[in-house]
Amino acid sequence: MTAKTVLIVDDEAPIREMIAVALEMADYRVLEADNAQDAHAMVVDHQPDLLLLDWMMPGTSGIELARRLKREETTAELPIIMLTAKGEEDNKIQGLEAGADDYITKPFSPRELVARLKAVLRRTTPRGVEDPIEIEGLLLDPASHRVSSYGKSVDMGPTEYRLLQFFMTHQERAYTRGQLLDQVWGGNVYVEERTVDVHIRRLRKALGEHNRLIQTVRGTGYRFSARG
Repeated sequence: MTAKTVLIVDDEAPIREMIAVALEMADYRVLEADNAQDAHAMVVDHQPDLLLLDWMMPGTSGIELARRLKREETTAELPIIMLTAKGEEDNKIQGLEAGADDYITKPFSPRELVARLKAVLRRTTPRGVEDPIEIEGLLLDPASHRVSSYGKSVDMGPTEYRLLQFFMTHQERAYTRGQLLDQVWGGNVYVEERTVDVHIRRLRKALGEHNRLIQTVRGTGYRFSARG
């Protein structure tokens, strides 16, 4: 099995070195950059499997780089974990809104970092050809990993895609945030339930008029339904 490649972007060399040692011991290939410009070039050239991105850096910040990568078609699905000294909830939500799949607050242990990284990488769609699913003009094709609305391509991040795939294969049932975390993020992931609301909001925005299919169930969570 080919080793996954992780790009570490942090302006502090000791932190990059500590992370690199932990990841190499866990059999990951490691790339390093100390600023956003170099990091962007390395993402384009080397196509890493995951980005570990420091929030605060001189020049272009990590959050600005995350937004840029999510806007560009070739890098929109790159999983991103934000590294941040900012522990306040608003900053965490801001990182998720910018397109990050997870965040980890400094200081952190190498063991925790590797566990979080594995969890994010595990969240990819299972391999194998699966049949497309269509509901009222909304088409999800797992084989090509594409979503379209009335024949027009819909752009969304990898977490939103997994959420939509789960919803479209489990229609008409209400799920709590905790159940969605278990099903879509995986049972051993350190993610707050409010994270689900952030990704639901992003998914609804991406779906445009099809956002009506994702219904809020008051006091419970969410349901995917073609019924009113």
